[in-house]
Amino acid sequence: MNKTDLQKWTYCLILFFMTLSGFAQMPIFKRYYIADIPGLGWLAEFYITHLIHYAAGSILIGFAFYYLADFILKGKRAEMITRTGRFGFTVLAGLIISGILMVVKNLDAVFFPHLIVIALNLAHLSLCILILGLSGYTVWRKKKWVES
Repeated sequence: MNKTDLQKWTYCLILFFMTLSGFAQMPIFKRYYIADIPGLGWLAEFYITHLIHYAAGSILIGFAFYYLADFILKGKRAEMITRTGRFGFTVLAGLIISGILMVVKNLDAVFFPHLIVIALNLAHLSLCILILGLSGYTVWRKKKWVES
């Protein structure tokens, strides 16, 4: 397995766990009895899924900063970002920013008005659906985010 394949699989695992834990924080797995399936009871535990979501989000942010720094430090841009890649990076940036704002909103000393909280939740969920759709599209159509 080469470096690029490892990065793709790591990204897929991060996306999987972020999606699973994010949707698990909404009580849909308990409500629809998915958490009653043997071995999936942890999906109904809010704090477990919350920690998984934060850990996967931290890894995703680390990946994003690594690739951003790598892209900036390469003097000659050896890789060209495709249209699909530009859209994907924009959605990922929005997802990361909205996720960070949601973490900040949970701090004790911070107050966000209710409309901002609702808009933030809807934006984060919409961006999540967009990145999942885009990821599925890139796999199905064999599109690349960067061209060497």
